[in-house]
Amino acid sequence: MKQFIGTGVALITPFQSDFSVDTEALKRIVEHNIKGGVEYLVVLGTTAETATLTHEEQKLVKKTVIETNAGRVPLVLGVGSNNTQQVLDSLTEENLKGFDAILSVSPYYNKPTQEGIYQHFKAIAQKSPLPIIIYNVPGRTSSNMLPATVLRLAKDFKNIIGIKEASGNLVQAMEIIKQKPKDFLVISGDDIITLPMVLAGGAGVISVIGEAYPKAFSDMVRLGLRRKVDEAFQLHYSLTDAIDMIFEQGNPCGIKEMFQAMNLCQNVVRLPLVPVNDDLKNRIHQFVENYTN
Repeated sequence: MKQFIGTGVALITPFQSDFSVDTEALKRIVEHNIKGGVEYLVVLGTTAETATLTHEEQKLVKKTVIETNAGRVPLVLGVGSNNTQQVLDSLTEENLKGFDAILSVSPYYNKPTQEGIYQHFKAIAQKSPLPIIIYNVPGRTSSNMLPATVLRLAKDFKNIIGIKEASGNLVQAMEIIKQKPKDFLVISGDDIITLPMVLAGGAGVISVIGEAYPKAFSDMVRLGLRRKVDEAFQLHYSLTDAIDMIFEQGNPCGIKEMFQAMNLCQNVVRLPLVPVNDDLKNRIHQFVENYTN
């Protein structure tokens, strides 16, 4: 699965002031990222505010991204739920044409055991017509997918090709990297520790800040993969303040404000999210104005 080595970005869903999906802004953001050199795009993940989108809006987002991309880079579709049967139904009912893999989050809210997480992904692996990247994000799910469970899934199902590991625990990521099958991808889900994960043997990132600065972040990841450490860390440190700011008051509130500063879209989010406050807004705009890499 070499097409998923490097930088993927988790696309936002831009809204107009009336909270409708802004397809023109979405097209601009897709173009911004492809021209910036990212390896692939992730559609309808957490950053896309998918939980607030109707089924028809989700179809519109998919259609817009597929048509704008026009086959230039691989596409990954977010397909996840805390209801296993709902995921299986989606894999049967959704039109997956145009997508190269799915990203499926570990079940949230229910707080399943490790065996429950394994059985959830086993059912998905047996049903999915596309390769699967599993997604561990305990800060949102309230349950951590432990390395033993990840490795069991990686060894038992060939179509589970990787994990987006967003526990923020570099030691946990290294444990998976140390014992994983050769071709299994360990993908960072935390922008701030992407470079250390890559240098430890990770395959890259599914990024949020990379969506705003695709060239700088993609270059950083490529340099890391090539073990060009000093050059990679120079880019890493140029973006650390931005990474902190975009997550300070929640995702995607921060990255949407950054996009507004770049004239790519409005900073409109749907409740229960709210836009960033004026202090953070001013700091984000100042960063964008002064960034030179």
